[in-house]
Amino acid sequence: MKKLFALILALVMSLSLFACGSSKTKMRFVTGSESGTYYAFGSTIAQHATNNAGIDVVGLVGNGSQSNVQELQDGNAEMAFCQSDVMAYAYNGTNIFEEHGKVDCFSTVAALYMEQVQIVTVDPTIKTVADLEGKKVSVGAAGSGVYFNAKDILTAYGLGDVNENDEFTQINATYQSFGDSANDLKDGKIDAAFIVAGAPTTAVTDLATTKDVHLVSLDDEHIAKLLETSDYYTKTVIPKDVYGLDEDVTTVAVAAVILARNDVSEDAIYALTADIFDNAADLVSSHAKYGELSLEFGSSITTVPYHPGAAKYFAEKGFDVATK
Repeated sequence: MKKLFALILALVMSLSLFACGSSKTKMRFVTGSESGTYYAFGSTIAQHATNNAGIDVVGLVGNGSQSNVQELQDGNAEMAFCQSDVMAYAYNGTNIFEEHGKVDCFSTVAALYMEQVQIVTVDPTIKTVADLEGKKVSVGAAGSGVYFNAKDILTAYGLGDVNENDEFTQINATYQSFGDSANDLKDGKIDAAFIVAGAPTTAVTDLATTKDVHLVSLDDEHIAKLLETSDYYTKTVIPKDVYGLDEDVTTVAVAAVILARNDVSEDAIYALTADIFDNAADLVSSHAKYGELSLEFGSSITTVPYHPGAAKYFAEKGFDVATK
């Protein structure tokens, strides 16, 4: 009888533990292409949170910031990486979302790091943006924020004209992911590519193992012109040793931001935010971007209100953010 009772007790405890395990909040986190920073860093964030924060986060391949927002709207993901400019366009129904209409089913979780606009080429004769005229240039995948960053910069340099089909008229544009752009640069199928991601970016690093990579700098005059029309950009410098270049590269950047659907629980987003920032210093070896995180930058978004779970975490750390 004692053995039977012990067996029943063990079975009940096992079932209880199973039930507790199955109650973890599950969140799908749409990131970016497999050769970009979103995917690599997002997958690391998802795995660590799943193992340590009492939530179940699955990192998914994404197709760019605009597409990621639409995945949130369609209910295909609970969380997403997004460029700071694109999330503002979505929330306000402007620019690329003017025809689609505003999307306000999401909130900000945190800004993580700066994404540099990298104009990559293996042609040493392409030294300025003006040299892209008449060239075959990848301007990012359809539905990505990269396309609109490329258009902004090309417009600042007088190369942004498009025809009635919204096709560039002064460059021969292709619409490719980071990985496809890098492969076509290597094979000589395109002359240059816009890549907007945290440097170092896997696609560029891999390309540099077989080719002499060059990044095109932006000059101060055109950066100033760009900043007059968009306050989402920040002037920044990519150090030459990031890719083994001959000199530092001056460019602009936007912020990489995690978004969450409004209907995700406060507890789940609090747990995720805490897991990201509380463990950042110890996780730099798992992904270098952890070394760029800060509470001040994480709480700096003003264009889209924060999720209550994230707001609770930042408030505990002394940073008040706006919520809906």
